[in-house]
Amino acid sequence: MRIRALLLAGVILLALSAPAQQTKKGISAEGGDPDDRGSARVLYWDDAANTAAGQFAFDYGRPVWKPVYEDQAKFDAMTKGKVWRLGSNFWTTLDTDLPIEIAGRRVLPGSYYLGLKRSADGSQWSLAFINIGPARHVHLDAFDIRKALVSFEAPMTTVKADSKAEKLTITLSYPKDDIKNVTLKVAWGTLALTAPVKVTLAD
Repeated sequence: MRIRALLLAGVILLALSAPAQQTKKGISAEGGDPDDRGSARVLYWDDAANTAAGQFAFDYGRPVWKPVYEDQAKFDAMTKGKVWRLGSNFWTTLDTDLPIEIAGRRVLPGSYYLGLKRSADGSQWSLAFINIGPARHVHLDAFDIRKALVSFEAPMTTVKADSKAEKLTITLSYPKDDIKNVTLKVAWGTLALTAPVKVTLAD
């Protein structure tokens, strides 16, 4: 009798715990350790006033290039007609306190999330600008960039890579005698993209 009672109690416990186990899908967490991030910034300095005259900066995670991306068919399947994640972990961002133009596309002072968009035929890449407010409101992670609403795009030009960039590298370069004309370059593996950046400075 005692054995039957114990068995019955065990069955009841299993029956009660099974639904709890099936429905236990709480929120988990990941990250917390330092990750590999890069930043490219141009700062303008007013020597006469000895103060900053403005700046803009790209901040981004640095994913490692994978050999699978060199398979053109697979790379095309991942990128053609899609907005592709630019960077890794937290969003790649552009923060500017100056009005700038990227490939002729006006970018007002502010902060933006960024991605890369490739045309359906694969011939054109663009820098995709995502409004931070709506993305932040729904807690959108860069992993789900395909769900983001692209506010506008700035075309980029594909150039021959000087060498293979093992990690994503974003650089900003400019002639010393023409500091308002900056060249943005995105290099990752065998992919190299550039765009001109025109900077508006107060006289």
